[in-house]
Amino acid sequence: MSAVIQAQAARLPAWSLFGAVLSGAGLPIYIYAPKFYADNFGISLTLLGAVLFGLRLFDVVQDPVLGWVSERLGKLRRVAVWFAGLVLAASMYGLFAIEPPIGAVWWFGLTITGLFTAFSFMSINFYAEGVTKASSMNDGHTRLAAWRETGALLGVCLAAVAPSVLEPVVDAPFAIFAVSFGLFVLAALIWMTPEWTGGGTQDPTPIRAILNDTVAKRLLILALVNATPVAVSSTLFLFYVESRLDAPGWEGPLLVLFFFAAAASSPFWARLSDRVGPKRALLSAMVLAILFYACVLALGAGDVWLFAIICVLSGATIGADLTLLPAMFARRMAQVSPNGGQGFGLWSLVSKFTLAFAAAVLLPILQLAGFTSGATNNPETALSTLTYLYALVPCILKLVAIGLLAATPLED
Repeated sequence: MSAVIQAQAARLPAWSLFGAVLSGAGLPIYIYAPKFYADNFGISLTLLGAVLFGLRLFDVVQDPVLGWVSERLGKLRRVAVWFAGLVLAASMYGLFAIEPPIGAVWWFGLTITGLFTAFSFMSINFYAEGVTKASSMNDGHTRLAAWRETGALLGVCLAAVAPSVLEPVVDAPFAIFAVSFGLFVLAALIWMTPEWTGGGTQDPTPIRAILNDTVAKRLLILALVNATPVAVSSTLFLFYVESRLDAPGWEGPLLVLFFFAAAASSPFWARLSDRVGPKRALLSAMVLAILFYACVLALGAGDVWLFAIICVLSGATIGADLTLLPAMFARRMAQVSPNGGQGFGLWSLVSKFTLAFAAAVLLPILQLAGFTSGATNNPETALSTLTYLYALVPCILKLVAIGLLAATPLED
């Protein structure tokens, strides 16, 4: 039996690479794509926010359906994930490397839809397969989550810095990024191929069984509230660095500091969770996050190095969110929905909805305050609005998340 467990553990790096590819197609695209289309094609921030929010309303239907499909794929899961991976790579190429053959906003909506549909399907199957994988390992859920989420955070780092690194040396940095991303997708698909078993042997779980489970429902609500601060800061990060800190060109390095700190901290939070329990570990990370977000309120133009320190410290707290919450939800799914697909369809919906909500609400507020992306003469009221949205709103949301977590019996 120990030999089987060791063989299972030996494949964990494949999970890291696959997680890295998925994360590279997730958060960084929400960070870069709106600004890319606003700067290059003149689309208003309000319109971009409306498109992103509309797509997430589509996800309200799509992601649970994808979870339903995932639970019924069986041995076809491997083929289906390969197809989705090809769609993911093609959509990324179309988004950043092709001059829009139709209206830019329509092309943006089309390619983003393809990208995030493929992203959702691959993520749902990836996490659902993880429920089966973890069951064959000692302390499987936390251990697998540490490998998976560390890889995911490193992938975010690479995707976040790549356009900034490429910009001084190539004419089309985002096009090169899109092509490189496609090659990484292919490598991840190949390496992960032996891991697709088709899920558990249990019958598919009705979605109402998950929503009727008190702990699973509370974890989903907690994930929604707790992920929103990261969605807020991620949506506004490029605008904040360029305009509030007056530090154009520093966006990539600062993003890398933030996500690298999150990746480096993931093993620490996993070990702390083993010692004090996931609830206490997560609560401590949330309290620290509020302190670090609050420090941003005092920063202004030129405070790049102070902000860099805050990026490292706040990024380290995010490592707890991204490692412990998915592990806790996976543990619950092992009891409630062993195949995992339906549950992680809901999880995917929650994760993406926070980003869409942030874009739909914050970008129009910025525009109403008089903020213009890339401008050198934004009014002080617009810059103050940007600061409050970037730092104060996450503090308030984190306080709500702390209250929810304190009232949730996760240890049970």
